[in-house]
Amino acid sequence: MIVNKEEILHIAKLADLNIQENEIQEYTKNLQDILNFVQILNNVDTQNIEESIGIINSSNVFRKDEIKEFGERQSLLQNAPEQEKNMFKIPKVI
Repeated sequence: MIVNKEEILHIAKLADLNIQENEIQEYTKNLQDILNFVQILNNVDTQNIEESIGIINSSNVFRKDEIKEFGERQSLLQNAPEQEKNMFKIPKVI
């Protein structure tokens, strides 16, 4: 398929784009490159390829929710902008 000026202007109108006359040639080349690449992809033999949604076979890894004591509470609280009763003080979230 070969892209021409009229098709670029029609696509621009459909997309509500304001294309200047001096930009048409660049848009034509870019769209032609995209269509050429899609044609290459259409010609790839995928007959013996299994469908997949990703290349990594991962799953959620859950850990047991446990309470752990932090030995250096004071050094941790030094990072708090505000603290109250030995805890971080944060604004109320509703």
